[in-house]
Amino acid sequence: MVTTHVLETPEVDLAYDLHGPVPAADGRPLLFMIGQPMEANGFTTLASYFPDRTVVTYDPRGLGRSSTRRDGVTTAVPAVQAQDLHALIEALGAGPVEVFASSGGAVTALALVTAYPDDVTTLVAHEPPIITVLPDAEATMRARDAFMAAYQAKGQGAGMAAFLAMTMWQGQFTDEYFAQPPADPAAFGMPVEDDGKRDDPLLSERSLAVTEYVVDAAALRAAPTRVVIAVGEETGDTFTGRTARSTAELLGQEATVFPSHHGGFMGGEFGYAGQPEAFAARLREVLDGN
Repeated sequence: MVTTHVLETPEVDLAYDLHGPVPAADGRPLLFMIGQPMEANGFTTLASYFPDRTVVTYDPRGLGRSSTRRDGVTTAVPAVQAQDLHALIEALGAGPVEVFASSGGAVTALALVTAYPDDVTTLVAHEPPIITVLPDAEATMRARDAFMAAYQAKGQGAGMAAFLAMTMWQGQFTDEYFAQPPADPAAFGMPVEDDGKRDDPLLSERSLAVTEYVVDAAALRAAPTRVVIAVGEETGDTFTGRTARSTAELLGQEATVFPSHHGGFMGGEFGYAGQPEAFAARLREVLDGN
């Protein structure tokens, strides 16, 4: 059974879902599943493969059911999101917890372990999109700035097409990449018309603090938390595959391979299904220390 709750804080009311009782019936830690800018509904399929665990999902500050902010800020800052998670863990009174975190959520989770190392026993950080760990960080920021510029100039379709072109590129961002013509929204099935909006949490400057996050490797290595950096077997040498492996290297480990791609844990939530059953089985193995 899934129940929905709200944690009221001075700056935002955080909506979260409990998939099971608190404390957990099996005595295991609560299992948090977090994303950014993805909301709780992106983990519906994955959570269904853990009926024996109490899973916690939430809508991050500024998104979905947690969209109303009282702090007057619109950006997603990993350290601030980490404070929100810490507050939620404390409110549930069931820490320390286990965390599966994907994409920008993985950046938030790394910030959580850095600031509150006793909150998490095991973190599986799946493909954190951290530009600063890459050897071609300057070129990667240029590529990121280009899709943001396309979004500001022509709207959602143009911005998302440029974003997809960037995230599908294999290897470092070379002169060959920048010499390409602008990505065609129609080729990606995106709308060509401009809807006039410029507040997309992925394509706008709201996400800059996520991709420009600086990993505190010393703090993470010193934490009691077991930190596992994960990468999809189909992700290849694309942007998030490279950031995952570079982050793992920074922490003195090799990235742990999971089935499928960047969204490999999802079913049909957003139209690009992965292999959620195989992904969940692998996640169980990793959480169990295998």
